[in-house]
Amino acid sequence: MMLLKSLACLCALAAVAFAVPAQEKRVHHQADLSGRAHDDTHGFQYDHEAFLGKEEAKTFDQLTPEESKDKLAKIVDRIDTDKDGYVTHTELHYWIKHRQRRYIEENVDKHWKDYDKNQDGKISWEEYKNTTYGYYLDDEFDDVEDKATYKSMLTRDERRFKTADRDGDGIATREEFTAFLHPEEFDYMKDVVVQETVEDIDKNGDGKINLDEYIGDMFTPEDGDKEPEWVQTERQHFTESRDTNKDGYLDAGEVAHWILPGEVDHADNEAKHLIHETDTDKDGRLTLSELLDKMDYIKTSTITDYGGMRVDGHDEL
Repeated sequence: MMLLKSLACLCALAAVAFAVPAQEKRVHHQADLSGRAHDDTHGFQYDHEAFLGKEEAKTFDQLTPEESKDKLAKIVDRIDTDKDGYVTHTELHYWIKHRQRRYIEENVDKHWKDYDKNQDGKISWEEYKNTTYGYYLDDEFDDVEDKATYKSMLTRDERRFKTADRDGDGIATREEFTAFLHPEEFDYMKDVVVQETVEDIDKNGDGKINLDEYIGDMFTPEDGDKEPEWVQTERQHFTESRDTNKDGYLDAGEVAHWILPGEVDHADNEAKHLIHETDTDKDGRLTLSELLDKMDYIKTSTITDYGGMRVDGHDEL
């Protein structure tokens, strides 16, 4: 199931119009290909966003059939780098990885000017802190309703910032700021990724995750609702594979094994999955015709634009 959950910006901060970047409660070792769970039994929205990208997927949903075909043809032409009329696994894998990188770069670009107040090409912790939390710092958040949450957010931000700041000078270079915003992309940030994950799910504060906390983070039943089959599957995952020492809890090491499972290449897996689902003649490569035949499927994938692809000639590979 999807490990990432958006941490909603609190209304009080938004009201003061601070340029707070979208925070994520949980992070992956690699950028998530989609905000959807990858569960084909409930549709193909994950693949749609993987092929098209999150923003482009929304655009596709609003196009006429003819407009969708025309746009898909332009995208396929760009994926087909050797121009032989076929999309291979290598080309598709490269494309999805490219969209991941582009999404991260654009996200960092979007926030950089908001925080580099003195325009010196670096962002200090003070610049970030003052821009994000502003005058609330003067009265230690006494003016906000949920004081404890704000203090927790500040502590968490400072810890992540200091971890990303490899030379410890209190100032983030562009690479360090990227590690701050996207810690899942940097191996040296893995400990803070695991720590944040445990803190998010560990409701009783004992430093580890029990089965109820694990399930409760993914599923909250409504009155009278029957537990879905996938929840039962997750219970099995917890006891059979996640809890490796069988003590009934997930400790930091087990959480690391769960959310940072080695060098899993999600783009490679998604490329293989998309070819499997759309390769009608099973020759291991895709034609535009095959993709058009599976238009409804593609209109639910990450290929087409991870984070907002433009097929107008300005978004170069």
